[in-house]
Amino acid sequence: MVKLILSNEKMVTLKRGNKTITRSELDYQTNKAMYDFRGFKPEQDVVKEVKEVVTENVVPLKKKRKTRKKKDEQVDN
Repeated sequence: MVKLILSNEKMVTLKRGNKTITRSELDYQTNKAMYDFRGFKPEQDVVKEVKEVVTENVVPLKKKRKTRKKKDEQVDN
């Protein structure tokens, strides 16, 4: 027989990039260093960074030209 223990634990949502996981508060507090090491942060602490696009001072990059070595021509004697 299997006993199920139901409890109302607080759940923490952790986020890394586009990956989101949900863990119990107790599990998060116990393994907080490992979650931080792997890059997971609590979702409320994650700050979305907005990158500003500046189009005024854009300098086009010069493409490098590929050069080929010329093959040595054989001279018949």
